[in-house]
Amino acid sequence: MTLRTLPEARTFPRPQNYQWDAPSDVLAHWAERPHAASSEDADTITMFDVIGEDFWSGGGVTAKRVSAALRSIGDNDVRVQINSPGGDLFEGIAIYNMLRAHKAKVTVEILGWAASAASIIAMAGDEIRMGLGTFMMVHNAWGMVIGNRHDLSDAATLFEGFDSAIADIYEARTGAKRKDIVALMDAETFMGPTEAVKNGFADIIDDNLSAADGDAKNMDRTLMARRQAEAALAKAGFSRDKRSGILAEIGTKTAPRDASRLHAARDAGVPIAALQQLINTFKI
Repeated sequence: MTLRTLPEARTFPRPQNYQWDAPSDVLAHWAERPHAASSEDADTITMFDVIGEDFWSGGGVTAKRVSAALRSIGDNDVRVQINSPGGDLFEGIAIYNMLRAHKAKVTVEILGWAASAASIIAMAGDEIRMGLGTFMMVHNAWGMVIGNRHDLSDAATLFEGFDSAIADIYEARTGAKRKDIVALMDAETFMGPTEAVKNGFADIIDDNLSAADGDAKNMDRTLMARRQAEAALAKAGFSRDKRSGILAEIGTKTAPRDASRLHAARDAGVPIAALQQLINTFKI
């Protein structure tokens, strides 16, 4: 049975003009390495993509997918493997609430990154294990809201509520003082396994877990190139919508990414000339 009594996270209505995103620095690091294949274990849920639906590619780790996986697992213990740069706060909170309500033990294994919304999901674990070379990152809620000054003022107030709800989750799971949690979030803190355990964000450093490099020889090179191109655009300040438009314009064909527990079709290819054109835009 579950080992901990964790609080249900507060939920919020999604702002009409809100656009979520993953932190650009983490997205860039996450995209550098090929990722491990999804586990074939029926009681394991892998989260190796952004949190939330990637509407133009069909990928992403969504509450709908996790709910279906938990229904399939039933009352068995569940293992959740995470290597994600984060993403949609609303989906992250929904997934956290699903896992915390699971009737059996939830073991979370960090195999690479558990950043932003992915770190919120990790807090639902009865036991959180981190491998060598892995990282957890916590920060204040962020995203983009489009509108006039009244919309932006309302968004600032709303984001304060988001930050408070996130701090509630971290505080309950780690046992740390509220002011220390807020300081970590304000500083956009990156924690390796030792620091995460020290701060209460993880329980065990597991030498048998490591950053998920995957099979570089056999992985889809186009998929990795697409991630790296998107990460570069994110670091250059382009929003998710703008990145999607640019990649679509230069000929990146869309296909589901590897968030699914099942093998999915991969991107069909990115023309070399189009990639060179993209690189040239960074030099202007």
